Amino acid sequence: MQIIDEIKNNELISNPSEIQKICLDKLKLNPLPNIKSEYWRLSNKSKFSRFLDHSNKNKESKVNLPYKKASQNIIRLIIGENNSINLEKENYSIKELKEIEIVDYIKKNISNSDQNDHWSDLLNHSLSSKANILGLNISGNKIPPLEIFSASSPDSFNAKTLILFFEKNSKVDLIQINLGNKNSSLSQSTYLCLEENTSVNHGLVSYGESKSNLLNSLNVIQKTNSEYSLGSLHFKFDYARFEIRINQLEGNAKTNLKGIQITKNNDQIATYTKMQFNGPNGFLDQINKSLADDKSHAVFEGSIIVPKIAQKTDASQLSRNLLLSRHAKIDTKPQLEIIADDVKCKHGATISQLNEEELFYMRSRGLTLAEASKLQLSSYIQEVISSIPISKDRWDLLDKILKEN
Repeated sequence: MQIIDEIKNNELISNPSEIQKICLDKLKLNPLPNIKSEYWRLSNKSKFSRFLDHSNKNKESKVNLPYKKASQNIIRLIIGENNSINLEKENYSIKELKEIEIVDYIKKNISNSDQNDHWSDLLNHSLSSKANILGLNISGNKIPPLEIFSASSPDSFNAKTLILFFEKNSKVDLIQINLGNKNSSLSQSTYLCLEENTSVNHGLVSYGESKSNLLNSLNVIQKTNSEYSLGSLHFKFDYARFEIRINQLEGNAKTNLKGIQITKNNDQIATYTKMQFNGPNGFLDQINKSLADDKSHAVFEGSIIVPKIAQKTDASQLSRNLLLSRHAKIDTKPQLEIIADDVKCKHGATISQLNEEELFYMRSRGLTLAEASKLQLSSYIQEVISSIPISKDRWDLLDKILKEN
């Protein structure tokens, strides 16, 4: 893997920035993640190698957006391109972060981070140029929906970083789209910081084309009385890895997570979540779904960490998985780490196939097997899709997914 040799020889970046120097130094000590750790052991080694091998073909091209901009008031931004609007002139209470603020925040996050668990972010920041980092400070509760796009160029590797600070009492709908072009790799690191009494409804949709790859990291900090909701969808990647880390910093916060990964052919898509409660009265409601067909492989591992200080935590984690082929594979591992003694926590996992009785009933009412199967899949997927704040008049996600399957 050429990227690893370049890291070891310090030849990856000819004129690295301060952040790139820090990350490259850390990667020299840990050039590849430890595949023996639970966090990386199921990652397909050959697919991961192909993801990295694109890194010597770093180039950018204009993003072709998959759906039109509706007439309603929407702020649409593309990481790596000049913003289409002047945020301050439009008076949206959105300001771009200064370079020193971005550098300080990234340095703070990577200085004390575990090099294995945050390897994806270290790789991203070692390859992200200043032009591919977008940082915003957002305030107020009358913000139009935000649409933020990241994309890879065909036959290339692209690294993007998004940093959003949400001030006190703000309320925002955020739609984040990651696009993988043919024979490419996209590395995306996202940081969200929610101040007190903030509400963020976050939709994250990632989809690619043939032989596209994705390393997607999401880091969320929640302060007191904040509420964070995430609806996520990953599909059409040869290899994709989605890492979610959420820290309820002081307790008294709410987190709602709904996600689905859809694999077919020989794809591997994995989701890893780490939920940390660092104060009392925290709340989590999480459901993750996998839909695997052909010879594909879906992975979900989720951990909930409840230390002694996090009394009266209420947390629920459910992994539901659907196999559409006898050759497909699903690995799932929800887990709890609880030290506090006054908590209400539960987790569970199921793996099943399409319900034969329901299929028989629908076919007896005149539906074909294909129509009955699609109806079941629609019901299975809709629970997650309905939590993603994307307007139906611009893109019907459910219809797009069913056409692909």
